[in-house]
Amino acid sequence: MRVQVVTDSTSDLPRQLAAELEITVVPAQIQFGNEAYRDGVDLDTDEFYRRLRTSSSLPKTSPASVATFKEIYRDLSRKGEAIVSIHVAANLSATYDAAKIASADLDLPITIIDSQTASMACGLLAVVAAKAAQKGASLKDIEALVRQAVPHTITFGVFGTLQYLARGGRIGKAQAFLGNALKIHPILAIKGGEVLPIERVRTRSKAVERMCRIVEGLGPFREMAVMRTTAPRDAEMLAQRLSSVFPLERMYRASIGPSMGTQVGPDALGVALIAEKPV
Repeated sequence: MRVQVVTDSTSDLPRQLAAELEITVVPAQIQFGNEAYRDGVDLDTDEFYRRLRTSSSLPKTSPASVATFKEIYRDLSRKGEAIVSIHVAANLSATYDAAKIASADLDLPITIIDSQTASMACGLLAVVAAKAAQKGASLKDIEALVRQAVPHTITFGVFGTLQYLARGGRIGKAQAFLGNALKIHPILAIKGGEVLPIERVRTRSKAVERMCRIVEGLGPFREMAVMRTTAPRDAEMLAQRLSSVFPLERMYRASIGPSMGTQVGPDALGVALIAEKPV
């Protein structure tokens, strides 16, 4: 038996990748009016954004319950020798707290880690853990590997519109940075448990180019992923643009799911990375 790896759907980990690496993804809850869905289970990404564009109010998102985490942990305890559970920044979601509470009475070694970021940056940390687990690494070694990688890990994003960020109200320090100028295209990052303002750019295309230049300056890299909400062609162009600093065949592609998509809205693009040096 080996160490089992868990993350949550806010990580936006592609389903096939999670299956290949045997990573368990705990779904968050999405609610449109009176209808409740499990992120990535009952509601696919395309349908979510179709509904988001036409909805008069933002859907509500909530983490998986403590009971759900307990059930998953108990099931995994029969398959492995230990569990490492890596989650979206605790400052941005109650997911980490739910996982921590659920792990309290588990009869198996378990470590809960705050990724201090979100989307595929959190997903990349789970990937690092799963690759180590597949090689037979111990819980102690995997925990050390992931915690060492956290300061090297960051998510960047460029947005097609700011209305979802403004309505969602979870952007912290970036709020003053955005002000009322909803026609600008900011570059934001998630690191250290906060949404951080990076730059304000006049057009989306220039914002994407500037984001690429910022990313290029952080290399070399251990892992990288490009993310998108509704623009797969733009995401592939972004991947091609970054192929000069990271091998295209090793670059993950991910769809930003409902948990994050509620905040960032349609036409968003992002880059998640783990650099060789702290960022």
